Amino acid sequence: MINKNFQKLSDSYLFTEILKKTKDKKDAIRMGIGDVTRPLAPVVVEAMQKAVVEMGSAKSFRGYGLEQGYPFLRQAVCGYYARKGVELKDDEAFIGDGAGSDIGNVLDIFSRDNSVLIPDPVYPAYVDNNLMMGHEIFYMNGNADNGFLPMPDQSFSKAKIIYICSPNNPTGAVYSADQLKLWVDYAIANDAVILFDAAYEIFVQDKDLPTSIFQIEGAKKCAIEFSSLSKTAGFTGTRCSYTVVPHELIRDGTPLNKLWKRRQETKFNGLAYIVQRGAEAFFTDEGIKQSKENIAYYMQNAKHISETLQKLGIWHTGGKNAPYIWLKCLDDMTSWEFFDYLLANTNIVGTPGSGFGANGEGFFRLSSFGSKESVCAAMENLTREVN
Repeated sequence: MINKNFQKLSDSYLFTEILKKTKDKKDAIRMGIGDVTRPLAPVVVEAMQKAVVEMGSAKSFRGYGLEQGYPFLRQAVCGYYARKGVELKDDEAFIGDGAGSDIGNVLDIFSRDNSVLIPDPVYPAYVDNNLMMGHEIFYMNGNADNGFLPMPDQSFSKAKIIYICSPNNPTGAVYSADQLKLWVDYAIANDAVILFDAAYEIFVQDKDLPTSIFQIEGAKKCAIEFSSLSKTAGFTGTRCSYTVVPHELIRDGTPLNKLWKRRQETKFNGLAYIVQRGAEAFFTDEGIKQSKENIAYYMQNAKHISETLQKLGIWHTGGKNAPYIWLKCLDDMTSWEFFDYLLANTNIVGTPGSGFGANGEGFFRLSSFGSKESVCAAMENLTREVN
C-alpha cells in the first residue's frame, strides 16, 4: 500500500514548475528561486581546505561523526546564540544538512493526530510536508491589512503545531518582539509547539527586531527553532543547518530534545566533517564579518528593486529586513499571468504568489540573490515596459 497522502500534493513542486516553464529561456534573468550567487567567505574556504588535508592523513582522518554534530560546531552555534543574548547548552543544538530537511523531518516526533496551523502565504514545503503526514491543516491569513503577519486567534485552540517564519518567505515581513510574545503565550496556553523558521535571520537590519524566538520570554517551553547557513553563509550548495530543541520543551511528559536526538540517531548519519569545519569558521568573528559583506551586497540589490518599484508606483513590501520583495501584480493579473507577462516582456523570472498559498494570489515574489548586474538589467527592462 502506498502513502495515499502523496496524492493530495500538486503534480509538481512550485519551483520545479518554474524551471519547466523557463527551460528554453537561457538568457532569462532569474529572480525566482532564492539561490545565492556570492562565493563562500575566504575564512570558510580556508577551513574546509584544511579539513580536506586532515582527511588525507591517517593520523587526522575522521570516519563516522556524531549524528547530532561535532561538539566544536555545536559549541560554535551556542556562541552565536550567546551574541543574541540567548543561553543554550550544546546538546540543545543539532547539526543538519538543511533547515528545509529538518522542518519536514521533525514531524516524525509528533503524532499524526495533531492539527497544524500554517500561515498563508508561506514557504510551500510546510504544507506539503503536512499533507504527506496526513495532518489536518488550518491556515492563518496573512494579507496587506495585517502586514502579512497574522496574529493568534484566541478563540481557536485546535492546532497543536504552529509554523512561524520570520523574516517571512515569501513576503519579507518580520514579527516584532511584542508580536512573537503573543504567539509564545498562545502556544503555552494551548499546549502547542511552535516550529520557528529563522533561515533569514541574518538579513534583519532593524536592531529592535528579534532574530530568534528564544529572545522571547517563555519560548524555550514551546518552540523549536530551525536555521541554516544556506543564505546566511552561502551554503546552498554546501549544506549545513542547525536546529535548536530546548530541554525545557516537554510534551506528554517527554522532553522533545530526547525524541529528536533518538530520531536523528536512527535516520540521519551526520554531516560531513569537512563541511562542519567550514561552518565552524563562519561562526568566528572574521567569518561573520566576511559573510555579512555578501549579505550587504544582496540587501543593496533589494534596495535597488524596492526603489525601482516605488518609482513605478507598484505596491510592494519586504526588502528591508529580508532578501525578498513581495509586490502586487499589475492590472489585476493573476500571479501566473503576471509571471508570463514579465517573462515575455522583461525577460524576468520571478515566483507567482499563488504558489505560496491562496492569499498569495495577485502577488509576486522577487529575489535579490542575483548579481548586481542582473538585478540592474532586470529593473531597466521593467522600467521600460511599465513606462
